[in-house]
Amino acid sequence: MIILALETSCDETAVSLVKDNEYILADLLSSQIDLHQTYGGVVPELACRRHIESIGPLMNEALAKAGIGLSKVDAVAVTAGPGLIGALLVGVSYAKSLAYALGKPLIAVHHLAGHIQAAFIEHRKIAFPALALVVSGGHTNLYMMPEQGRYRLVGKTVDDAAGEAFDKGARMLGLGYPGGPVIDRLARKGDPEKFPFTRPYRSSEHTDFSFSGLKTALRQCLMKIPQSIKETTAFQKDIAAGFQEAIIGSLVEKTFQAAQKEHVNSIIICGGVASNSLLRTRIETAAAQHGISVHIPSPRYCTDNGAMIAMAGFLEFERGRFASLNLNPKPQLTLN
Repeated sequence: MIILALETSCDETAVSLVKDNEYILADLLSSQIDLHQTYGGVVPELACRRHIESIGPLMNEALAKAGIGLSKVDAVAVTAGPGLIGALLVGVSYAKSLAYALGKPLIAVHHLAGHIQAAFIEHRKIAFPALALVVSGGHTNLYMMPEQGRYRLVGKTVDDAAGEAFDKGARMLGLGYPGGPVIDRLARKGDPEKFPFTRPYRSSEHTDFSFSGLKTALRQCLMKIPQSIKETTAFQKDIAAGFQEAIIGSLVEKTFQAAQKEHVNSIIICGGVASNSLLRTRIETAAAQHGISVHIPSPRYCTDNGAMIAMAGFLEFERGRFASLNLNPKPQLTLN
């Protein structure tokens, strides 16, 4: 069985063809970073237009790479939410048209479920119960998973997500967009003790996150530093290291707090921020100390991609969960 999957929830157009929930025949991505860098963040209207321009040619290219025609497709999966409404509409409309024209089932996929299923692309045997930390774009959530495909929210951000904190912090530092990769790169050569930031929202009574106060702390710190110092490479490396340390420290601390509370056997880290080198190292070290296995997708599958939507689509197909052609995207879609 072959599933054609489409992902257009934000600023990346992705198309993938996956066979039998195992073989990735094609997995193509069209990034929009060049389009949004000028504005320091994603501009929804521009993102929507670029999706419209990209999705058709990208699908044709994917089919050519896989060496198959549309007649070989058995189902069409698409991200139905959450995300930018205009961007979601492009993918959902295209998927509905394909499903109707081909007479094939339509599968609605939750974007965050896709990120979690990305871990199963390279890690087939994950012991349950498991805990999933999803750090993707505007989301920083912890989900308890008694089994594959079942989710219970046990922690979330009460304001900004970790990815947003990285982007907005980088903007304050004049580092450009997206902020996560450049802060990660600078922080590797910096000293986090030079500009230490307090880990935000610490409490043993909950496993929620908060990063808005950390942004304020960064701004206040920058206001006290002379411009001549702020422009030096050494300062940028050290301030990036201190800022990143607070974000990653919070993510790791809350994740293992939840893992111990829920008595899990495995931890999944997924989403764009899961590419962060410090997060990957800290999680793996802490997991070894706690005797818990950890599963993190390769950076290629941390960012938005079509293969993760196909993987989640297979799970929905196996459970007989199909969408009607009246499907409408939901920008605030919850995962349960």
